Amino acid sequence: MSTVANKQAPNSIVMVRPHQFVSNPQTMADNAFQRPLDAKQTAKAAYAEVTNAITTLQNNGIQVHVFEDTGTSTPDSVFPNNWFSTHHNGLVISYPMYARNRRLEYRQDIINFLQANYQYQQYVDFRRFANEDKFLEGTGSVVFDHQHKLAYSVESKRTDAELLRQVCQLLGYQDVLFNAADEHNMPIYHTNVLMCVATQFVMIGMNMVATADKPRLYNLFKQSGLSVIELSNQQIHQFCGNALELQAADGSVLALSETAFNALSEAQKTTLKQYTRLLPLAVPTIEAAGGSVRCMLAGVHPSMQKA
Repeated sequence: MSTVANKQAPNSIVMVRPHQFVSNPQTMADNAFQRPLDAKQTAKAAYAEVTNAITTLQNNGIQVHVFEDTGTSTPDSVFPNNWFSTHHNGLVISYPMYARNRRLEYRQDIINFLQANYQYQQYVDFRRFANEDKFLEGTGSVVFDHQHKLAYSVESKRTDAELLRQVCQLLGYQDVLFNAADEHNMPIYHTNVLMCVATQFVMIGMNMVATADKPRLYNLFKQSGLSVIELSNQQIHQFCGNALELQAADGSVLALSETAFNALSEAQKTTLKQYTRLLPLAVPTIEAAGGSVRCMLAGVHPSMQKA
């Protein structure tokens, strides 16, 4: 795989394994993917799902840095991609979270580990903006195309346009802000449930994208040379857009949930297999909390800056 391809698909990730697990009541209002869960029944199941996912990823040559969460105050800690991101320019960024209890997910030990082991030279902390009711939830809010230096983002109360521009300025990326809503006209809360950008393709629920924004997105995909795999509204609700391309031992793999894998058509799977190998992970309990496989994986993009 070329250096360009590696830029988009990391071979190392951070995962957080929860020892307690519930569906976060503070995020239920605007997350249409979420449903209530019984904590006693689901904690053990969620722990097992994360453990099995870690093993499967490791068996496929992905380096997984596992951090444990034994507390009870962070119900969404299994989704670390929302509070930090790593970048090839030697930057680690932490983000302001919309839900108050999600702001507790921040962990200095993870930041320290990344800086010590991946030579990140700069850390930028945006968390203070939560005090101004300005939010940007990491690679939930922003789907990065690292190859073409684009940052796709659906406008929502969890995604502040000015903060997005500030992040893009730090990275030298172009912000691509657009609107999207489901069939009930409910805004899409996170961009990464709507779309996945990989090295050679993009999966996206274009039916949910505002009509005025579609031509611009199609044009950017064409300019970027990405094959467009369109997802139906039903497939978006089955988390087909919530996938992440990784660099495995034998090439590109697309980590996605079993729910998403089963919802893809045979034609879509055939198209995807031209570019990558599909790696389904069973996480039905996690998905009941409103996120899926991509949300669980915080990609580690190694610094390309000289120390």
